[in-house]
Amino acid sequence: MQKWRHPGGKLRELGADSLTDSELLAILISTGMKGKTAEEVAKEILDKFGSFKGMANQPLEKFLEIKGLGDRKIIKIAAAFEIARRIVNQVLKEYDKE
Repeated sequence: MQKWRHPGGKLRELGADSLTDSELLAILISTGMKGKTAEEVAKEILDKFGSFKGMANQPLEKFLEIKGLGDRKIIKIAAAFEIARRIVNQVLKEYDKE
């Protein structure tokens, strides 16, 4: 079985749908910190909030409580959630037109 050094390699080879939630989040986080990989930080975030849905609409300050997250990483996560929200809104608008 192939072992990737970062989930980005797995995504490239097997596709985004093959990744776990923590692997997807680790890609956004990009790097970990001394003694903690990006995947470990991502798992800690998901453990704290329960899921992506649980993460949505959390105040950014809540993310600062997690060691290994700073402003840049939190901003990336917030931007990804905003992109997802806009996609959902667009799909819902298109669905309402039908």
